[in-house]
Amino acid sequence: MTIDRARELLTIQIELGGGYNRNSAKLILAEVEKEHGQSAVDGLIRELNLQPLFGFVPGEKIFI
Repeated sequence: MTIDRARELLTIQIELGGGYNRNSAKLILAEVEKEHGQSAVDGLIRELNLQPLFGFVPGEKIFI
């Protein structure tokens, strides 16, 4: 998955909000982590401000 595609999918999850969407966002971030590493995940968390909405913290490992 490209970073741009992950950004698109995460934006959809942000718009929908809610607990189930947190799980979907976590799966997307896990894919990004596998393919691009933790720094890419941290960048998306900061860029899309995922901490207040889903509780993701930069530097946090996303385990599935």
